[in-house]
Amino acid sequence: MNVFLWIVQALLAASFALSGLAKLTRPKDKLVGGYPWMETFSQRAVRLIGVMELFGAVGLILPAVTGIAPVLTPTAAAGLAVMMITAAAVHIRRKEPSGLLVTVILFALAALVAWGRFGPYAG
Repeated sequence: MNVFLWIVQALLAASFALSGLAKLTRPKDKLVGGYPWMETFSQRAVRLIGVMELFGAVGLILPAVTGIAPVLTPTAAAGLAVMMITAAAVHIRRKEPSGLLVTVILFALAALVAWGRFGPYAG
Protein backbone atom coordinates (compact mmCIF):
# COMPACT_ATOMS: atom_id res chain seq x y z
CA MET A 1 0.00 0.00 0.00
CA ASN A 2 2.89 2.37 0.74
CA VAL A 3 4.19 2.01 -2.84
CA PHE A 4 0.67 2.56 -4.18
CA LEU A 5 0.35 5.77 -2.14
CA TRP A 6 3.70 7.00 -3.51
CA ILE A 7 2.50 6.37 -7.06
CA VAL A 8 -0.75 8.24 -6.38
CA GLN A 9 1.19 11.09 -4.74
CA ALA A 10 3.51 11.35 -7.76
CA LEU A 11 0.60 11.37 -10.22
CA LEU A 12 -1.29 13.97 -8.19
CA ALA A 13 1.82 16.11 -7.79
CA ALA A 14 2.49 16.03 -11.53
CA SER A 15 -1.13 16.87 -12.36
CA PHE A 16 -1.37 19.76 -9.92
CA ALA A 17 2.10 21.07 -10.75
CA LEU A 18 1.37 21.19 -14.48
CA SER A 19 -2.04 22.75 -13.92
CA GLY A 20 -0.64 25.28 -11.45
CA LEU A 21 2.25 26.26 -13.71
CA ALA A 22 -0.13 26.81 -16.62
CA LYS A 23 -2.31 29.07 -14.47
CA LEU A 24 0.74 31.01 -13.29
CA THR A 25 2.51 31.46 -16.61
CA ARG A 26 -0.22 31.82 -19.21
CA PRO A 27 -2.80 34.58 -19.56
CA LYS A 28 -6.32 33.64 -18.52
CA ASP A 29 -7.60 34.36 -22.04
CA LYS A 30 -5.39 31.60 -23.45
CA LEU A 31 -6.58 29.05 -20.85
CA VAL A 32 -10.36 29.60 -21.03
CA GLY A 33 -10.71 27.05 -23.85
CA GLY A 34 -9.41 24.27 -21.63
CA TYR A 35 -10.84 25.65 -18.41
CA PRO A 36 -14.28 27.19 -19.17
CA TRP A 37 -14.85 28.00 -15.48
CA MET A 38 -12.18 30.70 -15.73
CA GLU A 39 -14.65 32.99 -17.49
CA THR A 40 -16.14 33.87 -14.10
CA PHE A 41 -12.81 34.34 -12.28
CA SER A 42 -10.35 37.23 -12.37
CA GLN A 43 -6.76 36.82 -13.56
CA ARG A 44 -5.65 37.32 -9.96
CA ALA A 45 -7.93 34.53 -8.69
CA VAL A 46 -6.65 32.17 -11.41
CA ARG A 47 -3.06 32.94 -10.42
CA LEU A 48 -3.88 32.33 -6.75
CA ILE A 49 -5.41 28.95 -7.62
CA GLY A 50 -2.23 28.17 -9.58
CA VAL A 51 -0.03 29.04 -6.58
CA MET A 52 -2.13 26.83 -4.30
CA GLU A 53 -1.92 23.95 -6.77
CA LEU A 54 1.84 24.33 -7.07
CA PHE A 55 2.34 24.47 -3.30
CA GLY A 56 0.08 21.44 -2.92
CA ALA A 57 2.10 19.51 -5.51
CA VAL A 58 5.37 20.30 -3.73
CA GLY A 59 3.80 19.43 -0.38
CA LEU A 60 2.76 16.00 -1.63
CA ILE A 61 6.37 15.01 -2.29
CA LEU A 62 9.04 17.16 -0.64
CA PRO A 63 8.26 16.73 3.09
CA ALA A 64 7.93 12.96 2.77
CA VAL A 65 11.11 12.61 0.71
CA THR A 66 13.25 14.82 2.95
CA GLY A 67 11.76 13.68 6.25
CA ILE A 68 11.45 17.35 7.23
CA ALA A 69 7.98 17.96 8.68
CA PRO A 70 6.46 14.88 6.99
CA VAL A 71 3.05 15.76 8.43
CA LEU A 72 2.90 18.38 5.68
CA THR A 73 2.42 15.64 3.06
CA PRO A 74 -1.03 14.50 4.26
CA THR A 75 -1.84 18.13 5.09
CA ALA A 76 -1.12 19.09 1.47
CA ALA A 77 -3.28 16.19 0.28
CA ALA A 78 -6.12 17.31 2.55
CA GLY A 79 -5.77 20.88 1.29
CA LEU A 80 -5.95 19.72 -2.32
CA ALA A 81 -9.03 17.62 -1.46
CA VAL A 82 -10.70 20.74 -0.03
CA MET A 83 -9.77 22.64 -3.20
CA MET A 84 -11.45 19.90 -5.24
CA ILE A 85 -14.61 20.20 -3.15
CA THR A 86 -14.78 23.90 -3.95
CA ALA A 87 -13.97 23.17 -7.60
CA ALA A 88 -16.82 20.64 -7.69
CA ALA A 89 -19.17 23.31 -6.37
CA VAL A 90 -18.11 25.62 -9.21
CA HIS A 91 -18.63 22.89 -11.82
CA ILE A 92 -22.06 22.01 -10.40
CA ARG A 93 -23.09 25.67 -10.39
CA ARG A 94 -21.89 26.10 -13.98
CA LYS A 95 -23.43 22.77 -15.12
CA GLU A 96 -20.08 21.35 -16.32
CA PRO A 97 -20.31 17.56 -15.92
CA SER A 98 -17.00 16.87 -17.69
CA GLY A 99 -15.12 19.16 -15.29
CA LEU A 100 -16.96 17.58 -12.37
CA LEU A 101 -15.80 14.07 -13.28
CA VAL A 102 -12.12 15.03 -13.27
CA THR A 103 -12.58 16.99 -10.05
CA VAL A 104 -14.22 14.04 -8.28
CA ILE A 105 -11.38 11.72 -9.34
CA LEU A 106 -8.74 14.18 -8.11
CA PHE A 107 -10.66 14.61 -4.85
CA ALA A 108 -10.82 10.85 -4.29
CA LEU A 109 -7.09 10.42 -4.92
CA ALA A 110 -6.14 13.36 -2.68
CA ALA A 111 -8.45 12.11 0.07
CA LEU A 112 -6.90 8.64 -0.23
CA VAL A 113 -3.40 10.07 0.21
CA ALA A 114 -4.51 12.21 3.16
CA TRP A 115 -6.15 9.20 4.83
CA GLY A 116 -3.22 6.91 4.18
CA ARG A 117 -0.50 9.34 5.25
CA PHE A 118 -2.35 10.62 8.33
CA GLY A 119 -3.31 7.10 9.33
CA PRO A 120 -2.02 3.61 8.73
CA TYR A 121 0.78 4.50 6.30
CA ALA A 122 2.15 7.65 7.91
CA GLY A 123 5.81 8.31 7.54
